[in-house]
Formats: sequence, structure tokens, C-alpha cells
Amino acid sequence: MIQTYSSTIRRKEMEAVLTCMVDEKIGPGEMNLRLLQTVKEYTGCDGAVALRSSSLALQYALEALALSSESTVMLSALAPAWQLVTVERLGYKALVLDVVEETGQVTPGLVEEGIKKGGNVLVLAESMGILPEISLYTALGIPVIEDISQSALSYYPDETSGSISTESPASEDVAEGADVPDPTGQRAGMYGTYAIFGMEDRDIITAGGGAVLFAPTRKSWTELKKLVDKAPSTDIMPDMNSALAYVEIKEYKRNEKSRRDLFAVFSRAIMSGRHHTYARASDWGSTVYSFPVVLNSGFKDVKAYAQKKGIEVRQAYESSIIAFRQEQLAPSCICANSLLLRCALFPLYPRLGQKDVSRIVKVLSTLP
Repeated sequence: MIQTYSSTIRRKEMEAVLTCMVDEKIGPGEMNLRLLQTVKEYTGCDGAVALRSSSLALQYALEALALSSESTVMLSALAPAWQLVTVERLGYKALVLDVVEETGQVTPGLVEEGIKKGGNVLVLAESMGILPEISLYTALGIPVIEDISQSALSYYPDETSGSISTESPASEDVAEGADVPDPTGQRAGMYGTYAIFGMEDRDIITAGGGAVLFAPTRKSWTELKKLVDKAPSTDIMPDMNSALAYVEIKEYKRNEKSRRDLFAVFSRAIMSGRHHTYARASDWGSTVYSFPVVLNSGFKDVKAYAQKKGIEVRQAYESSIIAFRQEQLAPSCICANSLLLRCALFPLYPRLGQKDVSRIVKVLSTLP
């Protein structure tokens, strides 16, 4: 059975973790610092902290904003459920917003409506690797926390040109192992007040658990650093996890090229049927996160059909807020509820062999 999810763990990642174990350096230490330095180099952020969970990262971000206890945090209905749990645990009010079918994300218009209802801060889930028009959100005058767990290391369009550098080649034009020039825009996470770089097992970059919370500007880092300086060691990501994430970031470009090649093949396969995937930029700057298919038929039928062919298909948003509180939120989040029921996630990761890819293509092109 071809599993829906699979972390890309090669020998380099294994050796990095094993070295920490052999040296008995498993708590927060040197590798944690190396990971932070690498994140700063790749993103250009002013400061960062590596924590033991994405939930902790959100907690630190909200506390750094020094919100009043009556504040309302706006969340996407398709964001992971841990966001809602964290916000409510901290005593804030959560306002769950609907999404649009084209991208599965909240729009600036929906956020504006949320602000009118009392929303004070937005956690912007950049799900499925699709980058929103970030300037439209930051222009709303409220703090924005970017959740880049599924869009990590992608690039927003260059502000001067309005698009990703046109010199960035399409993946099919890049030879295996070739050095691909980076686009000229800023990385995902560099436009909000803070960014949650999730590194859980199903995120683009995995540490086996944890997240890096980074601050794009000196001002936001100054506020966050006050909390970081007082953080207990039990909040900080251990070196074993940091070592895995460090190598994963170094291997990102190689893995991303493989994902983009597969995405192009799968996209052509799905075009022959009546289903579709999300609209997304075709340039080198965006990140590919798995292969979501918005179905025009029932999920159970598609799941059963794929399973007969040896392919595991899961609901793309099975761990989302709308899934967690479906009965309560379905009436106000109609589109999100529809996508919960109709969006299927097919396997897409660098470890897929050619035979597996061919099998997935055949299924995608013949879905009921």
C-alpha cells in the first residue's frame, strides 16, 4: 500500500540524529543553535527560537503580542485543530473564518468581516503550500501570524516586479542535481508579525516534532526575545530533533524539485477527469505540499477505488478545526465543510518510486 504521508528521511538525516545520540547531546544545545542560524540565513529573519511544538510556538507568538484577555484571534476553519485548542487554552476568544474553494484559504474580505466582529489578530494558515496575496492581509492593520508549516521556504512575489523572478526555471527544465537560482522575493513568513515554521511529521520540513518561531523585524524580535530569555529548557527543541530539521532544510531544494516534478505529472493526470486540484502559481517560488484533489464525487467512493489499486487516500483536512468542531461550525463555514468532505489527499513525496508514480497517475486519470 502506498501511504499518503511519508517523511523523506535519508542517510544524511539519520547520521545527523545518530551523531547526537552517540555524543549524548540529546537536549537543547549546539544543534539547536545551528538550526536557528540556518533558518535566519534562509529567511533573513531578525531572530528565532526553536520550540518543542507548533502549539508552543503559537503561544509564544500570542504572548509576545501582549494581547488583552478579551482579544479575539481569527483562525481558518481548515487550519489544524491545535490552533483552536491553543487559543482557547490561553483564554482568548477564537473566531473561525470560512474559506474559498479556489485555494482552501481565508480571503482578505473574509478577514475584514472578522475584524468587524471583533477580530484583533489573524493566524494565517498558508495551507497546501499555496501563498496568498500577503500584502492584502498585512494592510488590514492587525497583527498577522503566518503559519508556514506547509509553505515553508517558498517565496512571495518580488514587491518591485509583482511576481516571482521570471528567470526562475520551471522544474522540468532543471537537470537532476542542477543548481537552481533562487527567486528574488522574500521567503514565506517574512511579511507577518511572526511566523510559525512547523516541523511536525507531516510538515514540509520535519524535526520529528517541534517548530521554529521567527520574527521578521527587529521590533518583533525584541518583544519575543523577552519571553525566549525566560523560557524553560523544557520548551526548547532538543538537539536530536534540531539535527534532523537542520539537514532537512539543507536538502530542501533537492526534495522540492522532486515534489514539483511529481506535481506536474499528477496535474496532467487529473485534467482528464472531472476533478481538480487547487489553483496555484506555476513558478519556482511556491512550495508543493502533497497533492490535494477537490472531488466532484463522494470521498468514500474515491477512497475505496484508490485502495483497491494499493493507494491510501485520506481527507486533506481530517485534522482541521472544522473536522474538530464540525457540528458547531458547519452552518457558518459552508465552503470549509464542503472541502472537508470533498478534498482528498493523494501521496506525493520524493521517496515515491517510478512504479508507484505510474500507479498513482493511472488512478488519478480514472477516478470515479
